[in-house]
Amino acid sequence: MRKYKQALDYLREKCPLVHQITNYVTVNDCANITLAIGASPIMADDINEVAEIAQLSQAVVLNIGTLNQIHISAMIEAGKAANQKQIPVILDPVGAGASHLRSDTVQILLSEIQFTVIRGNISEMLFLAGLQAQIYGVDAGKADITPKQQTLSIAQNIAKTHHCTAVITGACDIVADQIQAAFIHNGHPMMANITGTGCMSTALIGSFCGANPDLPFDSAVAALLVMGIAGEIAHKQAGHLGNGSFRAALHDAVSQMTTETLVKMAKFNDA
Repeated sequence: MRKYKQALDYLREKCPLVHQITNYVTVNDCANITLAIGASPIMADDINEVAEIAQLSQAVVLNIGTLNQIHISAMIEAGKAANQKQIPVILDPVGAGASHLRSDTVQILLSEIQFTVIRGNISEMLFLAGLQAQIYGVDAGKADITPKQQTLSIAQNIAKTHHCTAVITGACDIVADQIQAAFIHNGHPMMANITGTGCMSTALIGSFCGANPDLPFDSAVAALLVMGIAGEIAHKQAGHLGNGSFRAALHDAVSQMTTETLVKMAKFNDA
């Protein structure tokens, strides 16, 4: 647990700049959750500046939620520029497999960019693993929900194939690289009732990676612990008020997260 406490301490100390090319549905949430945890967001997506901004940043997050040709070109430029400086790059393959554009784009990004962390739901990650998935828009298909050990195998397969840390989020979050893996049990079902919790999780992973670039596995685990614990706190404080209040309480809980709360409420185990 000590390393996850340190990851949070380093983040707050270093305040990494996190360059995010993300979707316009959740861009405000991603920017604010990045600020809440103690990092600094920059949401630059113009092809004329993305490479420069990426190389000024400590981490780059690429999210294909609202995909278009301009974003695709910008993502490739930003990812390549970050790779040149060995800056962590995080991929959120939102809705991969739902359309030819999304599917083709993910394959292009994976061929052009070395990703540090890839985070998706089970349906998206099934697609990345080359397995059949029943995509439901940008959400996980109910038919794709699999037992923990099977989901772990999918994450490990992606981690090995793409030389990265793979994260599959759901009722139980799974983080795996080529050596280690963890199950994370924090969170609350109400988190599925607001849009952007997956995108915000990816933004948090980018924030932790920016401060801890040599520890992507630890960064991903710490980010998901923070997000899950914040969801539990938000539900307790504002869940009875409805989705809007829950969303605000979630941001509040992240901004007020302490290492003491992290240690007290963390529920995870090595896989």
